Amino acid sequence: MTSVAQVLKSKPEQAVHTIAASDSVFNAVRLMADKQIGALVVTDGDAIVGIVTERDYARKIVLMDRSSKTTAVRDIMSPHVRFVELDQTTYDCMAIMTERRMRHLPVMADGKLVGMVSIGDLVKEIIAEQQFTISQLEHYITGGPGS
Repeated sequence: MTSVAQVLKSKPEQAVHTIAASDSVFNAVRLMADKQIGALVVTDGDAIVGIVTERDYARKIVLMDRSSKTTAVRDIMSPHVRFVELDQTTYDCMAIMTERRMRHLPVMADGKLVGMVSIGDLVKEIIAEQQFTISQLEHYITGGPGS
């Protein structure tokens, strides 16, 4: 079973992006667009204080007819951040995401933010695992070399 550490290693860009709680929602959305990501960890100094997602923007800015340029990230972020550790599995992450209806999980190691996994990252990894298993079973059934 694949660990979160393995998922992070397979990602093309391993950097995790953050934004200050006092920054504007406009800057948060621009950063997400520039990096082609759907969530940012929100910080206040060195402390992690929340997470802001495209969903937060859609529901708390667009639908409420607020200005993204004058609204601070702290006003729309989710303050309760659920983290995972490097040794947790893709299945652990999928269970958390399904139960809590989330699409992004920040990853912590030794009290530090080291990455972010998305539902897309996990689905990609699970499909690769299943394809490998199918390939191995097909090889076994057809009696390839070493059988």
